[in-house]
Amino acid sequence: MSNPPAADDATVISIPTDSRRRRFPNFDGAKPIPLAISIAVGLIVCFAIPKPTEVSKQAWHLFAIFLTTIAGLILGPLPVGAWAFVCLTVSVVSKTLPFKDAFAAFTNEVIWLIVVSFFFSRGFVKTGLGDRLAMYFVRWLGKSTLGLAYGLAICEAVISPAMPSTTARAGGIFLPIINSLAIAVESRPKDGSARKLGAFLIQSQFQSSSSSSALFLTAAAQNMLCIKLADSLGVKIRSPWVSWFKASCFPALASLMLTPLIIYKVFPPEIKHTADAPVLAKNRLHQMGPVKRNEWIMLGTMLVTVALWIFGESLDISSVIAAMLGLSMLLLMGVLSWDDCLSEKSAWDTLAWFAVLIGMATQLTSLGVVPWLSKCVASFLKSLSVGWHLELLILQSVYFFIHYLFAGQTAHVGALYSAFLSMHLTAKVPGTLSALVLAYNTNLFGALTHYSSGQAAVYYGAGYVKLPDVFKLGILMAVVNIAIWGVIGTPWWKILGLY
Repeated sequence: MSNPPAADDATVISIPTDSRRRRFPNFDGAKPIPLAISIAVGLIVCFAIPKPTEVSKQAWHLFAIFLTTIAGLILGPLPVGAWAFVCLTVSVVSKTLPFKDAFAAFTNEVIWLIVVSFFFSRGFVKTGLGDRLAMYFVRWLGKSTLGLAYGLAICEAVISPAMPSTTARAGGIFLPIINSLAIAVESRPKDGSARKLGAFLIQSQFQSSSSSSALFLTAAAQNMLCIKLADSLGVKIRSPWVSWFKASCFPALASLMLTPLIIYKVFPPEIKHTADAPVLAKNRLHQMGPVKRNEWIMLGTMLVTVALWIFGESLDISSVIAAMLGLSMLLLMGVLSWDDCLSEKSAWDTLAWFAVLIGMATQLTSLGVVPWLSKCVASFLKSLSVGWHLELLILQSVYFFIHYLFAGQTAHVGALYSAFLSMHLTAKVPGTLSALVLAYNTNLFGALTHYSSGQAAVYYGAGYVKLPDVFKLGILMAVVNIAIWGVIGTPWWKILGLY
């Protein structure tokens, strides 16, 4: 009798199947559950909640569409730009907004300033100027772990006014550098060695980036959005770049100088000295060679553009015109090509969804929804019989910590900035003070969680820091930053005459 065939010799019989019988083919469209929840939010507001008598039917329908838009930005049934376009289409098809009003924000100067700024960011990465600047700071300050953290934090503050995307700075410049420094001392993510160096540098840079973004008007895209929304509510800030910097400089620099030290104390690295880091930076600079032509052009263009942002008002040159001049110079000199601009997807994506958010927020204000909401909250605050100083504290605290419900800073600004500014104004809080402090907080809560901003996702995605540590350090530094800005900012703002 022959032995049975071995398993390896078994004959495999293929049974043909009809592809039509597959029950659940892959679906590349919107995610069903986030889509259903987002739509449900708008339907509930539109049909289940009684319309206030002070608000028109058109305004209430737009409010419902707006909430659906924000819910979708948070839950993500589609990419941000695609979802914003769908919601804008709904507002036009339903005749809630005329086509002209729906697309009016696409000609907004601030939107185009943001778009052009993304192209500047690409220039920093393409020319290698951002890497070179960072390596200089590592070489100068990197002999100790704490000095290394300060070098990276200061470098980001230096380049931030001309690279107004914290996410781009994180992913394009600082995360690659931190990875290189960490790996050089055998500190790698997810293998038990992250706390040697990498986790500390990630958290230090992540938390410091909030202060860098708050220091300059052009250091983050949401800053310019805040100024534009404030302007639409009648809060006009003269010489916005200078006014922003004057009000932010002392508290932001204090926060920037204290953050690496605090992180060093509460989340210490295992390696305290990094004698090899300056050598690594020196070798990297040697490999890069002397400063190249395109880097000089990028540096010169940056300095000229920043100068025009500072002094342009006296020359009757707006911020967006200054940025356009700078971009034109980079294109003419070959530092950037038009293909570089076309391939900068984040810029065009931002154009789409920033414009939708600004357009809807502006229309909600003009149609009376935002003033109505503000009156309701202001009436509640009035019933408490407290002064505007305490009302300012309450409103700012709510605006800050409600960010736990938002995935990203711009979505938060689009949803709540105008409403909270209106509440401040109704409570008789000085307008410029209200607008600026809300905007500063928009930067500070960007380091609250692993989903609170684009840079948060970049740094957490590196894998060096465990999620519980992200939340612990996030709330700790939130309290620390609020204290720093309150203690230093309050008397400084009084000196400046903001209240």
